[in-house]
Amino acid sequence: MGHGERDWVEHVIWWHVYPLGFVGAEPEGDPAAPVVHRLGRVTAWLDHLLELGASGLALGPVFASGTHGYDTVDHLRIDPRLGDDADLDALIAAAHDRGIRVLLDGVFHHVGRGHPAFRAVLEQGPAAPTASWFRLRWPGGPEAWRPGVEPGYDDFEGHSALVALDHAEPAVVEHVAEVMTHWLDRGVDGWRLDAAYAVPTAFWAQVAGRVRARHPGAYLMGEVIHGDYPRFVAGSGLDSVTQYELWKAVWSSLNDANLHELAHALRRHDSFVEHFVPYTFLGNHDVTRIASRLTDPAHLAHAVVVLATVAGTPAVYAGDEHAFRGVKEDRAGGDDAVRPAFPDTPQELSPLGLPTFGLHQELLGLRRRHAWLHAARTEVLDVANETLVYASAAPQGRLLVALSTAAAPVTLPAPGARAVLAGAAELRDGRVVLPAGGWAVLGA
Repeated sequence: MGHGERDWVEHVIWWHVYPLGFVGAEPEGDPAAPVVHRLGRVTAWLDHLLELGASGLALGPVFASGTHGYDTVDHLRIDPRLGDDADLDALIAAAHDRGIRVLLDGVFHHVGRGHPAFRAVLEQGPAAPTASWFRLRWPGGPEAWRPGVEPGYDDFEGHSALVALDHAEPAVVEHVAEVMTHWLDRGVDGWRLDAAYAVPTAFWAQVAGRVRARHPGAYLMGEVIHGDYPRFVAGSGLDSVTQYELWKAVWSSLNDANLHELAHALRRHDSFVEHFVPYTFLGNHDVTRIASRLTDPAHLAHAVVVLATVAGTPAVYAGDEHAFRGVKEDRAGGDDAVRPAFPDTPQELSPLGLPTFGLHQELLGLRRRHAWLHAARTEVLDVANETLVYASAAPQGRLLVALSTAAAPVTLPAPGARAVLAGAAELRDGRVVLPAGGWAVLGA
């Protein structure tokens, strides 16, 4: 278990779904549109989640928004393209009936221009009761305002449709804490906090304190891309942050035949585990699919091995377990390829993905049998450009992992190895023999 983390998180493996794409919703939303009950399409995949070896459902945005879910216009209403409260209640109940935890995605750095708090500003000017929620700049000053005059305002990374909240405003703290608590009261188990890196840690600390006063078992994880992860966790009071450093090192090192990069990232990762357990992943709704990112499809196995054998709260982005492909592009709609619609049932997927699904089953099963890997410490034992051996250990056990991208068989040190738990390998006198491009997980 991580430092101050909820007990149940030690055993969770997330299956991450972007609902609006998954159910084939229209790209443009209208909060006044009739409700279309689509969330049940996610419910139909819960048994697939379990068959994969996961035990948690991490949902992308489900709240009313104008487009992609990250321009929220009502944090207390389900997007009518997905359904209504009853649909989410049914999904949560179906998940909990199967022992599956549920994580929601909260966008609290900004709101969409159609959010009532910002609409009030546009309609009422500086006198609007929610004017203090935003950092506004009125032409000629507040006293010069006339109907129809729009203020300047801070936004999210240059996107004028995403209006930044003022996180120093007590009313914003209260609003976010109440939204999070409302849905925890409804049965969800935790929150992913979008763009957490763009919000002061003092704000998160206030919100987390209020939320945990009523829901001490909630898991709170923030999206952080760069920077000092441990300092962010300590200052924010959150349980964890996204481990983008490891994500990048996995595919980059495999593509470049430079496993020194991965070794460096594993040493950094190990230093993080002294302070918190990172949220680990190979893909999500914001990045190119791992199967498309890797230049050699054979290296997908190596990537999954790392996810399954190092410390972390791991997540599999829906479709990655079937080697879905998709490239994120830097343009409007450039995320569409990594946020596709899924068929009604898993049985309708192409059989071409079944070997990758079987690989995930094998390695996630191994991780479940060694739950102590959640907070294991990692030590790099041997590294060269095309080979890497590391140990993951905790008081409850120890595993060795050997990776090779070399074109010929290799023999690598495997001190203390007793058995091959996964992968094609042979143990010989304290060493492990891997075939060309091989990998192995060893009991030690």
